[in-house]
Amino acid sequence: MTDHSSNSLPSSLSRMVVSLEGEQLYTFEYAASITDTSITVVQVYVELGVIEPNGSMLHSREIARIAQIQRLRQDLGLNLVGAAIVLDMAQELAQLRARLKAYQSHPSNQL
Repeated sequence: MTDHSSNSLPSSLSRMVVSLEGEQLYTFEYAASITDTSITVVQVYVELGVIEPNGSMLHSREIARIAQIQRLRQDLGLNLVGAAIVLDMAQELAQLRARLKAYQSHPSNQL
């Protein structure tokens, strides 16, 4: 694993590593900082299964999910479970649309 740090943030906040698969992973502290939450909130999201860590680190998509949850909670007044369900449904809808598009574009599926 390669360790990268930014000079603009304290090292505890800017910790980023590259996994063996080549994915950039970030600390809970960094995720809390850029999503304007706390480490405790990030840990609760992990414990409840709302986000999925990679060991003790987070992929950028999980950090984006934290930010989306925060917006849904603040802007729409959804509770944590409601926000997680909305995001899960939106992801599933996007996957279904992609599958439908692929199905429709395959020549053997044309009438």
